[in-house]
Amino acid sequence: MAELPDDDRATELRSRVVDQLKEGGWITSPAVEAALRKVPRHLAVPEAPLEDAYSAYNAVVTQEDAEGIPTSSVSAPQIQAMQLEQAGLKPGDHVLEIGTNGPNAAYLAELTGTTGQVTTVDVDPAPAARARRFLAETGYTDVNVVVADGEYGVPDRAPYDAIVVTVGAWDIPPAWTDQLKEGGRLVVPLRINGLTRTYAFVKQDDGVLTAASAHVCGFVAMRGEGAHNAQQFALPGDAGVTLRFDDGVPVDPQLLTGALETPRIEAWTSVTVASNEPIGTLQMYVATMVPGYCNMFIDKDLATGQIGPTHLNFSLVAVDGANLAYVVVRRSEDRKSAEFGVHAFGPDGEGAAQRLADAIRTWGKDHRGGPDPLIGLYPADTADDRITGDRIIDKRHRRISISWPVAP
Repeated sequence: MAELPDDDRATELRSRVVDQLKEGGWITSPAVEAALRKVPRHLAVPEAPLEDAYSAYNAVVTQEDAEGIPTSSVSAPQIQAMQLEQAGLKPGDHVLEIGTNGPNAAYLAELTGTTGQVTTVDVDPAPAARARRFLAETGYTDVNVVVADGEYGVPDRAPYDAIVVTVGAWDIPPAWTDQLKEGGRLVVPLRINGLTRTYAFVKQDDGVLTAASAHVCGFVAMRGEGAHNAQQFALPGDAGVTLRFDDGVPVDPQLLTGALETPRIEAWTSVTVASNEPIGTLQMYVATMVPGYCNMFIDKDLATGQIGPTHLNFSLVAVDGANLAYVVVRRSEDRKSAEFGVHAFGPDGEGAAQRLADAIRTWGKDHRGGPDPLIGLYPADTADDRITGDRIIDKRHRRISISWPVAP
């Protein structure tokens, strides 16, 4: 079979991606389908092979820092489709995109039509320049590209029917709420205790934001004033263990000195899941409801096996005073299911293991297979008696209310 010209090959790959995303349930509306079929996203990354530009589930990294950490990318079509569906845009809407590279702004322009308005902003001139070139080349010349810190939105074009954030955010600055119309949607990849979900928040008449949907995702971290660095603590010893606290260190980590020298305690929960069963709500339940939650990372070159999480590069952990406990799994012989358990260290490792295991059992009994938590975002100065929920997590600008409904 003769090779197709690049334009024909790109069209073929674009159609294939859209078909994949429809089949996977990520594209559900005719408008989003039409936008993704039309925009030639490969022209935004001419340096990338066409197959990479049209990989359904992989981003194309366009910029890295000195340490090789991505600082800008063209998100995967699946992620973009997911956020576009969450935004629920219609012709005539005014939209602000925070974080840019070109194709997503073109999708927004397709969805809002000739009577709509799209503004895209980036703190870095390089992605903004890439976006300008792409939008000019593809005919989306009405999109307004701005170089500024997205932390402050773009007030000159406000108010917006929707704000779509395409960088990972740790907090929600006041400008995003202030520049959003009542009833408008803020689609944002928000990090809560180290776990990122892209949420569609709806602005209520009192200014509170409530989540209408949430999906697991990954994004390049926000830069500028809204950047946030998690606090890290390397445990004493030569086991290469680092703990990362995303929303503040709940206790003095120095209390853990010597904990890893105690015998390892194991506790198994009898909570078993199928190999293909989604466990995103378990991760979020532990992250939001277990005191002292953090993530653990182990240097594979120093790993001894005594500390044996299922994944060396990411584990769900509870720091409990001078004790440390983390979630593990053991697979069945036929590899079709797995049971959750806990390893713990410290002077009260037995108690720490049982407390974390009990949290997993509560998830299994009350929340497994159920909906995501109900999440509300309140201004930072909101009094406790004006917030309802099972847990409140405080950030710089927001108080996050989290409630867990019982599964049917």
